[in-house]
Amino acid sequence: MNKPDSDTQNSPLSSFLPSAQLTSSPARRLVVLIPDAESINTDLARRIWELASPSGLRVLFLSLCSDGSEEPNLRRQLVTLAAAIQDTKVSTEIRIEFGNDWIEKVKTVWRPGDALVCFAEQQAGLRHRPLSQVLNSTFEAPVYILSGLHPPPRGSRSGFLSQLVSWAGSIGIILGFFWIQVKIDQLPKDWAHTTLLCLSVLVEIGLIWLWNSLTA
Repeated sequence: MNKPDSDTQNSPLSSFLPSAQLTSSPARRLVVLIPDAESINTDLARRIWELASPSGLRVLFLSLCSDGSEEPNLRRQLVTLAAAIQDTKVSTEIRIEFGNDWIEKVKTVWRPGDALVCFAEQQAGLRHRPLSQVLNSTFEAPVYILSGLHPPPRGSRSGFLSQLVSWAGSIGIILGFFWIQVKIDQLPKDWAHTTLLCLSVLVEIGLIWLWNSLTA
């Protein structure tokens, strides 16, 4: 298959976060995190091929899907992308996971020696930290950051509403459990009082963590 000509002047900008514990051995595989079908294009194919081809790396395209109706289109796009860069030196595979927690899903596929590739625009967690930073600190793996490839947000309103829902849910959980704990505190001060209070705190922390994962 003919590969697109590499043109460094037209190639999207990228940056690199080295691992805190880099070894002398080169990466064995690129794990590329694809946020959605809209981010898949010929520029992305060329950029990944430029990263993988010199060392003949294997490439795993990992994408998350939160809506089952979007999965067939996403799979077709990933298959096309994988075929576009595969040649005698570069082998490819694709994987789609359901959910929106990148860190948990990457943990299921990442192996020591893998390098990670993500978009500069990708974020993680309730605080919307750059995904590249979270990946680098969590896996102590080298991370390639692709810039200028992901389509711009459809509008700041959707991002604001998403963040508002996240904060509203967390605040609602805190207020709800505060009310419960006030009621518990009115009970006789015995072992049951202490047990219920501790359980309420543990459940509160668990629900906040779960909400944070769902809205990340």
